[in-house]
Amino acid sequence: MTRAADPRKLARDLLGRDYDDLEVEEQRVLKHVAAGSFTGRDADELAQAHATWGDRLADRVAAVGGSWGFIIAFGVVLVVWAGLNSGVLQALGFRPFDAYPFIFLNLMLSMLAAVQAPVILMSQNRQAMKDRITARHDYEVNLRTQLEILRLSRRLDVLVEDVRKIARNIARKDAARTDEA
Repeated sequence: MTRAADPRKLARDLLGRDYDDLEVEEQRVLKHVAAGSFTGRDADELAQAHATWGDRLADRVAAVGGSWGFIIAFGVVLVVWAGLNSGVLQALGFRPFDAYPFIFLNLMLSMLAAVQAPVILMSQNRQAMKDRITARHDYEVNLRTQLEILRLSRRLDVLVEDVRKIARNIARKDAARTDEA
């Protein structure tokens, strides 16, 4: 393993800028590169670590409310409700509990929408937060990769130069031996 490097020196060598002029994310990445450490946890892990019970409930409600299963089941409930209250119950000798124009059904649908919409918006806000964390993490990983490639490229350049010097020395020694012989 290589020894830890100085992030300030890396900033000057690899980015051509002073460490203090860099953004916080860039400084954090340089510290990780200098220490040779892992960048961090992924966005889902971070979001789950900070999720409250309400956040998890909002995600579940959004997952159920935005599924084909919910749409189909809700459509079946609406058809059954309308069918029962349109004449099926009267044919059986019962009075419809919500006769046409289905005022109680409209009330229930309005209340469902009033509760479901903010819950889905909360879930979307959480997803946006996860996306921001993912984007920041991706940026850090990409920057770290670029910095590591620059470091390796510079090391490779030094090695190539050393190999050339060695090759020149060997060629000089061979030439000197040839001249002596």
